[in-house]
Amino acid sequence: MTLSVVFHTVDVPMPEGVADAYVARPDDGSAHPGVLFLSDAFGLRPWIREMIEVIAAQGYTVLAPNIFYRSGTAPVLPMPDFAEPDAAATFFAAHAPVRAALTPELSLRDVGGYLNWLSDSEHVIPGGVGIVGYCMGGRLALRAAGEYGPGVAATASFHGGMLAVEEAPDSPHHAADRIEAELFIAHADADRSMPADQIAVLDKALEAAGVRYTSVTYPGAGHGFTMRDVPAYDDAAYRRHLGDLVELLRRTLPAEAA
Repeated sequence: MTLSVVFHTVDVPMPEGVADAYVARPDDGSAHPGVLFLSDAFGLRPWIREMIEVIAAQGYTVLAPNIFYRSGTAPVLPMPDFAEPDAAATFFAAHAPVRAALTPELSLRDVGGYLNWLSDSEHVIPGGVGIVGYCMGGRLALRAAGEYGPGVAATASFHGGMLAVEEAPDSPHHAADRIEAELFIAHADADRSMPADQIAVLDKALEAAGVRYTSVTYPGAGHGFTMRDVPAYDDAAYRRHLGDLVELLRRTLPAEAA
């Protein structure tokens, strides 16, 4: 059963300013489990609003912050017109300073601020929250699971890239022994940012650390398969991801206040 949803925007106080954010929650006046939604590099936009509303309709209060708030309010840059030649390359060239401003240290610290907002919200049940991330947000979600311990009950990463790079100090697999959350990690089988050898390294690290995790590869899917406004969108993979995500949240987070 899906619930009716209310959507609004909020400003999340942060140590270095204010992060604009989307919030979606069931329109019933009750508190629900909290979910932190970490976007891809394109940031907050209409499709992200639709995604968090779909998740919220399953009984969750979802916060999707503008992770690039230091560079401006969302949209920091407009979505590219993918019908134009080299649209993606042009976008990412312009976006490079935005990504550079969000260092690994700052992004992880920011997650603490987002989690504090959820824990302080009257619409969120006390206890562990869920984190879901996409692309670079998936990488950050796994790092956050290692940083914030028992406060995070579940973490999901979808088409996350560079998740097991040995020479990178901030690679998520290095934090495996600090993860207490249950993980769900969905890879795309046509994703050059997360090849099979990296998947094997990540799985080995999680297994060695005793982490509760599921690692799957969606066949035929490319990097960005959940995002309807990019060329890689795959409707079957998107729908599968929704089912896998909701199953994880239902398994790990309470359905309603006790």
